[in-house]
Amino acid sequence: MSTIRAALSNATLRLGSVSQSPRLDAELLMAHAIGVDRNSLLLGDLDALPSPDFDTFLARRLAHEPLAYITGTRDFWTISLRVTPGVLIPRADSETLIEAAITHFARKAPTRILDLGTGSGALLLAALDQWPQATGLGIDASAAALAVAQDNASQLGLAARCTFEMRNWADGLEQSYDLILCNPPYVEASASLDPQVFDYEPHSALFAGVDGLDDYVRIAPQLPPLLAAGGVAVIEIGYRQAESVGAIFAAQGFLVAVAQDLGKRDRCLILTR
Repeated sequence: MSTIRAALSNATLRLGSVSQSPRLDAELLMAHAIGVDRNSLLLGDLDALPSPDFDTFLARRLAHEPLAYITGTRDFWTISLRVTPGVLIPRADSETLIEAAITHFARKAPTRILDLGTGSGALLLAALDQWPQATGLGIDASAAALAVAQDNASQLGLAARCTFEMRNWADGLEQSYDLILCNPPYVEASASLDPQVFDYEPHSALFAGVDGLDDYVRIAPQLPPLLAAGGVAVIEIGYRQAESVGAIFAAQGFLVAVAQDLGKRDRCLILTR
């Protein structure tokens, strides 16, 4: 019978073809199968027998299913989120938006936060965790996504400070906000994506027309009346879209700056008035 140690070694070799972090994936899958966190797994008895569920989880990962959908969780900024195939998996690159907001509000915290296209609630809930006195509104066109976001808010103890609504971007909103966050779809329709993205994540949260700009064009004219004086809107972009998307928002009277992610790629626009 295989031990946990041997199963991890074998899985690491097999996962090399589908993951850039095969050992980490193997450990997280094993921890999920056993029902413990990764640290507890590594500090435990690695010569014990693995859970039979591990083989099932490994097979799913070898079929390119994202790790977050198998384990059902994803860490983002200071919080841990539940994720399902109905929502885009939060990326570490998107933490750039929170970092940009923190820089803007170094002296005075925001009190009202709007998250357009909230998905799992990642950006809004991370911001609310960052600023304990703030309240927020998350908008999405997907009922499935809103259910996940609401559940995450409850699990994190933030439900009393935020609401979630189904809308087409900011249609019908009238209140102003100190901080507006948005990670819209921005992938070109013809783009070739990794199978673990294309085959599993919701296309409605990925693709935005021929040039990937469709949703920016819809959002830009909605933002000016929603941004409070002294506030900031932080909008995620594809790493080659700073110029094209920046022009769309500049045409609405915004001052546009660009922030880069840890890989030194353009990742978000910082919009002020």
